Amino acid sequence: MGRRHLHADGRNPIELDNLSASPETAAAYVAAGWWGHETPTDLIRRNAVERPGDTAYITWSRPSEEGSLGSIDRTTWVGYDQLSDRIAAALLAAGLDRGDRVAVILPDGAAVHASLTGADKAGVVVMGIGHRAGPAEIAHLVEKSGARAIVTGGELRGRPAADAVAELRRDLPDLAHHIVIDGPGQGAAITLDDQPAPRPASVEGFAEAVEARRLGASELCLLNSTSGTTGLPKCVMQTHNRWFYFHQKAVEYSGLGTDEVFCVPVPAPFGFGLWTAHYTPTILGVPTVVMADFDAAALIRLIEAERVTVLCAVTTQFIMMLNSPVFDDHDLSSLRLMFTGGEAIPYQRASEFEDRTGCTVLNFYGSNETGMLSGTRLSDPRSARLRSGGKCEPEMDCALYDPDDGSLLPELRGRGQPACRGPATALGYYDDAKANTELMTDDGRMLMGDIVEIDDDGYLRVVGRTSDFIIRGGKNISAPAVEDEVMTHPSVAMVAAVAAPDPVFGERVAAYVELVPGTTLDLDGLREHLAGRGVSREWWPEHLFVVDALPRSSGGKVAKGQLKKDASDRLGAGEEQA
Repeated sequence: MGRRHLHADGRNPIELDNLSASPETAAAYVAAGWWGHETPTDLIRRNAVERPGDTAYITWSRPSEEGSLGSIDRTTWVGYDQLSDRIAAALLAAGLDRGDRVAVILPDGAAVHASLTGADKAGVVVMGIGHRAGPAEIAHLVEKSGARAIVTGGELRGRPAADAVAELRRDLPDLAHHIVIDGPGQGAAITLDDQPAPRPASVEGFAEAVEARRLGASELCLLNSTSGTTGLPKCVMQTHNRWFYFHQKAVEYSGLGTDEVFCVPVPAPFGFGLWTAHYTPTILGVPTVVMADFDAAALIRLIEAERVTVLCAVTTQFIMMLNSPVFDDHDLSSLRLMFTGGEAIPYQRASEFEDRTGCTVLNFYGSNETGMLSGTRLSDPRSARLRSGGKCEPEMDCALYDPDDGSLLPELRGRGQPACRGPATALGYYDDAKANTELMTDDGRMLMGDIVEIDDDGYLRVVGRTSDFIIRGGKNISAPAVEDEVMTHPSVAMVAAVAAPDPVFGERVAAYVELVPGTTLDLDGLREHLAGRGVSREWWPEHLFVVDALPRSSGGKVAKGQLKKDASDRLGAGEEQA
């Protein structure tokens, strides 16, 4: 029996060391209507019967020739079901046991989603790895998960996948099988260990094996990595039911219907990409546009061409769209909603996106681990939607804790470190007792790595991460707040604020910026702009570094760990301010 905490009402919570929710918790959540018994396999099969020729995924791939608009692959619901069957057959032919892990590293497209479902059908757990992950991260996650098989495309990080996997196998002998999916959708060729993979019809007892082995809605079905910016990632344990609950909240908050067209340029293995591209569109039976590689101009063209109604993008992506010279050349009036989040939302740019498209911007506040604590609704005023994470969801049992001593604060108001427990939370970290101890409060909630303020109306606002404060002379300066102000300068396309070491004050504010093409910016000009806006001098950057592109982590966020190291290296070497 795994380590457990008791809910305040005495119910058994999720057992962090086990590979499914406790039966008592699952039964309680099912009875409340938050969880159920169906999985994506059930829904895809239903869609394949009810709308076989309708499109499930529209996959855009980067053009091979300069000037080309790229290629489009369309996968129908019946094609999606059949492709996932073929992947399940390959996994069964590999001799994997139920509950074994298979690493999946594929660019975003129908194939990665079919791989998740194919693994479900075969009763194996996916270790989802972002296709931009580096070799060290890949090796760490394959080893950590104990994967016995790996699924890739024909290439991995610009080289033949067979060569990259052969290198992995030299250090990881338990990685016994390599499945290659050559193609973005239903027409893909599949090989198993360099041989054509068997078709489902040639696997004896395939249908019976799937029914006997397929994973349940409350079982561990997926491991994905935290998209942290420093250190090797941890593996978050996912169930289907937490994302089915999340779907219910998305529908309730935004009025999603069966006539939507989704567009999701967010990586599939991570939490945001899961509910927006793998779960909600499948539950609704609607198409989803996905991109093998992010390209702002291509995304804009896709929204127009496919008449997208719901865009799901992180902050950096929608800002890159706004900065694109082709933004105003295309009709984006089909957009009704944009879900964003994962980091602080710059009010000015989000307002600009609403004004230029006519859509409404919403966000949920939470993490890969917690799922959600709060969310904004269509009924919320713009100031609340774009300046807050919305109101806490009652069934998520949210609370605030003192970030210094970890004590529970008396009410869900004021400033503190938030935590929650409920139907959206993950099972915890895989095979990592120390990380689970750090994740959980003494009374059984999962902690966020943020400091928030909750006002008298119940709206939650992030004021910084516990590790994202710049402490200058003992004064805590919120990096997201600095970024929001620097972003208002007309020359700034993207910004990240980090702590730069200082022998007197301990830390000073360093701003790394990408500039709008054809513009320039120096530190004096930035300070003059901030002074004109009435920004406190304490928030003014004291170092400015202009870069061609901010580094990104596997999850698409700015890799601040790299920038902090760069700031330390630059200043330690006595480099002049930009």
